[in-house]
Parts: sequence; structure tokens; C-alpha cells
Amino acid sequence: MTAGTAGAANTQRIREFKMPDVGEGLTEAEILKWYVQPGDTVTDGQVVCEVETAKAAVELPIPYDGVVHTLNFDEGTTVDVGTVIISVDTDPGAGPVQEQPAQAAAPAAEAGEDAEPQGRQAVLVGYGAAPSSTKRRARRPQPVPAQQEPVTAGLQAELNGRTAPAPAATPVAVPAPPVVPAASAPVGERPLAKPPVRKLAKDLGIDLATVAPTGPGGVITRDDVHAAAASAEAPAVAPAAPEAGAPAAAPVVAFDTARERRVPVKGVRKATAQAMVASAFTAPHVTEFITVDVTRTMKLVQELKQDPDLAGLRINPLLLVAKAFLVAIKRHPEVNAAWDEANQEIVYKDYINLGIAAATPRGLIVPNIKDAGVKTLPQLATELADLVATAREGKTSPAAMAGGTVTITNVGVFGVDTGTPILNPGESAILAFGAIKLQPWVHKGKVKPRQVTTLALSFDHRLIDGELGSKLLADIAAILERPKRLITWA
Repeated sequence: MTAGTAGAANTQRIREFKMPDVGEGLTEAEILKWYVQPGDTVTDGQVVCEVETAKAAVELPIPYDGVVHTLNFDEGTTVDVGTVIISVDTDPGAGPVQEQPAQAAAPAAEAGEDAEPQGRQAVLVGYGAAPSSTKRRARRPQPVPAQQEPVTAGLQAELNGRTAPAPAATPVAVPAPPVVPAASAPVGERPLAKPPVRKLAKDLGIDLATVAPTGPGGVITRDDVHAAAASAEAPAVAPAAPEAGAPAAAPVVAFDTARERRVPVKGVRKATAQAMVASAFTAPHVTEFITVDVTRTMKLVQELKQDPDLAGLRINPLLLVAKAFLVAIKRHPEVNAAWDEANQEIVYKDYINLGIAAATPRGLIVPNIKDAGVKTLPQLATELADLVATAREGKTSPAAMAGGTVTITNVGVFGVDTGTPILNPGESAILAFGAIKLQPWVHKGKVKPRQVTTLALSFDHRLIDGELGSKLLADIAAILERPKRLITWA
């Protein structure tokens, strides 16, 4: 078999599987875990690895039967969509695969292109330096003076990159630096100074051994002592003393970088950060708050838990808050909209995809319940429980997070009273549900302990003005205060 025939046979045997776009236009994914190793037998549809995209963790099935030939990337590596991540030998009984030597330069040589310079090593696609015909431009020669005069350190620094001196028509001699006297007398000898000068040095705290004498015969003068004192005080005077009553500057503390950890931002956390920045600086946010007595709602939750028709369902306050939100939106359908920047249009939606913000080990994700506005309470409870469980397991699909219209974030489970939530990109409103606490409350003219919570509604002011946002939030609170409105307003 010729080399060309062998290469063609290998190409037919070895099938390459590329990183697919498992989301909506995603460009990369991180390989979380390999379920196979080279030499393992795989079948069509078998899951070979788990990857994390910017939206969720997804398991990838292989579309071939055969034996794993190579795994091209290690776990924890982020790979671009379209890159080969695994290859499979679809005919393992035909013997070992013959590796073909790389001949990348041959086609170029046949086409008459310049050959690579000697010593150039071929590199994998996407790694190392890419071949380029760009050459470094020759540096323009700099004129060198015929005679180099001695220069001071300051002038040399000027010539080396700061302000360049103007060119002179004729060579100008640079004056030689002044001769600095010796810093002190030889070691072991007492510096020469008159008694008044010694007393002055003692009063100023100056060591005469460090003073450069300028007097005749190497004698230290009063001017020498004053000059030494001035140079010693200069650094100390630099930081100005704080005025009376002004707070003292905090001392600079150096930390040990060995006790710091750096974690690359990628996957869900990277996507969340980008989305929140884009939302915060694109949609003009407005947040309103309301504190409401939810004692009746909490009683209804307990009654529903005892209802045989709801046996096995997860009944909690979040369920009734979600239902109240949906009913309030039906009363104000203009809330359920999106801003189309490209076409400068407002898109009103006759369906409500209710997002529920869920904290996961990989970061915050917001899956949504499709067409939540037409769900019955039992249906809503079932889908809400499934959504949260799937999110915590890290199995939420990208499709489950697409198309949301409004969102609820339950910060109360962390004991937080309220917050100013940021809109999920493309949505019109997000409701923060705070902790429910027993608080003194005026009820029927008397102060009584009641179950109280605070709601916060953030909305896109391009879509929802202050009046509409206020009415929506007030209706949500009114339903939670008197939950029978779930029937009368539905």
C-alpha cells in the first residue's frame, strides 16, 4: 500500500468529533470530565464527556462506533466551538493506525512559495507563532558624534529617552562636573572641625564622619554641617504632617501573595459577569420597594400543604409569590415586553416565561418556566420544583434558560430583607423576594406581631414608567396581603 493510499485509509478510519455549539451561538466550552480514555470502546450515542458552556453543563454523545484513538484536550481546558476534541478509530480490526508525517511545507513549495527558513518547527493550529511574511523594519541609523564629550548623569538620562537636546551646528564642549570633595576622612581618623562646628553638628544630630569637608586642608565648616542637615531632612519633610484633627493616613500593609488564590473567570460565571455588566449599562434601571404583611399568605401555605389534592408537591411561599407576580402581570400586560434596539421597537409578548434565579456551585443561572402564565397552581409547583432541582444538579440545558421575560430572585432564603436586583438581559422586570420575619405591625388599629416581608422590583425604564411599575408592585403586595385576590383577580 502506498503512502497516499495508507493516508486515505487512515482518514476514513479515524473520525474526528468537534466541539459542537450546544447553546445559542456560544463560541467556547470547558471540558469538565472525560468518561472515556484512549483504547476504550464507544458506541453511537454514548456520552463521552461533560462540558460547561457559558450557560450550563452539558453531556456530549459521540456519533460513531469504534475505539477511542485520541483525546485532544485535558479536563479543565476551554475549547473553541468547532475544534476537534476526540477522535475514534471506526475500524480497530484493520490493524494499527499508520501515522503520517507532517508535510505542511510541500504544497507551498509546489506552488512556488518561499520555503520556511532552516530551523523552523511546525506548530499545531492555534498554538505557537503563526507563519508570517512580515519582516522587521531596519532601524534608521543614528548619527554618532565624532567626539563624545563627558556628560553628567542627568544629561545622559535626557539623551537616553527624555527630552532630546537640540542639534548644535558646532560641537559644544560640555562643562565638566564640579569636583566633589571626599565624603569623609579616612577610616579610623577623626574628622577635622573646630569646636563650634562640632557642637553645631551634635545639636543637629549630624555625624561628622558623613559630612563632606570643603574647608582648607579638609576642615569641615558650618556650611558643610548645614548642607548635610538639609539633605538629611529633605526625605523626612516630603510627607506633610497632618493638620490637627485630620485623620491619620492608614499605614501601607504588604500582603503575602502566596496566601492569595487566582481563579480564571470562565463558564457560567464569566457569562453572568458579562451579562450583568451589559444589562446594568444598557437598560436604565429603576428599583421600587414595598413592605407588606403576608400573614394570610403564610396561613394559606400551611393550608395548601395539608390539601390532599396537592400531596407530594412542594408548597412554599415562593410558589404563591410567583403566582401573585403572574396575576399582577396579567392585570398590566404592558409590563411583559422587550426592547429591540436594532429596530427601535418595543416587542409586547402575550406569553410569560418566568425566570427563577438559582445559585449553583458554578454560579448564578436563571432557567425559566415556559408559558408560566397559563399554568395551574399544581403545574406551577411541579415545574418550579423540577427547575430548582435540575439547576442545583448542574443539568440545566441552554434552552431552559432562553426566552425569559421576567424573573424572581429569592434573596429571603439567605436571611436578606431585600436588594436592588439587576435585570436579566432582554427582560423587562425582576422581583426580589426578601425574608419573611415576625415584626410589630398595625393590624385593625392595634400593634400586633405579623409576618412581614419586603419586595423590590427593578424594571427597564424604557419599557415601564414609574406609574406602571408602581401599579405592578402594589398589585403583587395586595395579592400577598389578601391571597383570595388570586381568585378574584385571576
